[in-house]
Amino acid sequence: MSAADFAAAQWTRATGAGVDPHEYRRVTDGLASVAGWGPSLVRTGRGHLRRAQDAASPRSAGEHLLTAARWFHLATLAPYAEAHHAAAEADRALGRALTLLEPDARRVSGEGFDGWLRGPRDAPGTVVVVPGLDSAKAEFLDLVSALLARGLAVFAMDGPGQGALAATSALVPDYERVVGRVVDALDVPRIGLVGLSLGGYFAARAAALEPRVAAVATVSGPFRLDWEELPTPVRDIMARRTGGADAARAFAHHVDLAALAPRIAAPLLVVDGGRDVIPGVTNGEPLARLAPHGTYLSVPHGDHLLGNARPDWLPRLGDHLTHTLTGAPA
Repeated sequence: MSAADFAAAQWTRATGAGVDPHEYRRVTDGLASVAGWGPSLVRTGRGHLRRAQDAASPRSAGEHLLTAARWFHLATLAPYAEAHHAAAEADRALGRALTLLEPDARRVSGEGFDGWLRGPRDAPGTVVVVPGLDSAKAEFLDLVSALLARGLAVFAMDGPGQGALAATSALVPDYERVVGRVVDALDVPRIGLVGLSLGGYFAARAAALEPRVAAVATVSGPFRLDWEELPTPVRDIMARRTGGADAARAFAHHVDLAALAPRIAAPLLVVDGGRDVIPGVTNGEPLARLAPHGTYLSVPHGDHLLGNARPDWLPRLGDHLTHTLTGAPA
C-alpha cells in the first residue's frame, strides 16, 4: 500500500479521534512511504509537546498535550519499530494533560488494565470505554468528552495488549475478567460499557458474563471473525498483539458471540457503518438480534468506527447509556 493510500484509509479514524484535518493533511501529504508514518507522526506529537512547554496558560498547555497524545497514538497504527515508545509517549502526554486540565482525574491501574477515571465523584453512572485491536485510551478522547458532558463518570482504559500495555502483554479473549477487576477497582456497583472495533466484542462478552454491567454499546464491533478470510494487514496486527500467528489464529477463533449474545441481560445498542465491510468480519446485526434487549443502528454512509458519521450515532449512544444508567432523560 502506498503512503497516500494508507493516509486516506486512516483519514476518518484520525479526524474522528480529534486530530485537526488540515494538520493531518500537512503531515501525511509529504510521506514517501508507509515506513515514514510512525516517525513523522511522532515528530508532530513532539512539536505539540514543545508548544505545551511554551504555552502561556495551563489550559493551552493541556490542550497541546492532548493533541500530542492523539498524534503519538496514531503513530502506532502502521508497522513501526519504535511503536512501543510512541505508545508510552501517548500515555505520558495524556497523563500530563489531565493533571493540568482536570486535577480531580484519577489514574486507576490493576492486573491487566490501566486508565483514567474522569468526571464527578458523585456521578449518577460510570461508563468504561474499551478499545480494540490497535486502539487505546488516547484515541477516544472526544467520545469520553461527550459522555462527561452528560454528567457521567468515564473510565477510559487500556487492557492486555492495548495502548500502554501492548509492549508488556498480549490480547486476551476472556476480557470479562479484566472488566470484573476494573469494576472492583472503581468501587461502583454497576457500570456501562462502550466497546469500539474489537472492543465491541470485549464489551459484549463482558456484558454476557459480568452481572455488574448494566448498559452496553458497541461501535463497529465484530460478531464473529473468520481467520482464513481476514485481510493480511489485520492478521499481521493481531499476530503482533497476541504473540504470533498461531496465537492470533486461536484468538480469532474465540471471537464468536453466537452463544453469548442471548445471555446479555443489559440494554444493548449496536452501532455499525454500512460502508464497514472487512472480509472475515461478521458485523453486529446478529448480536443486536440475538440479545434480549438489543437495538441495532446502522448508518449507511458510516465507515469503520464511523469517524465520518459522528452526528448520526454519538448522541444516540450517549442517550442510551445515560438513560439506562441513571433513568433520567439524556
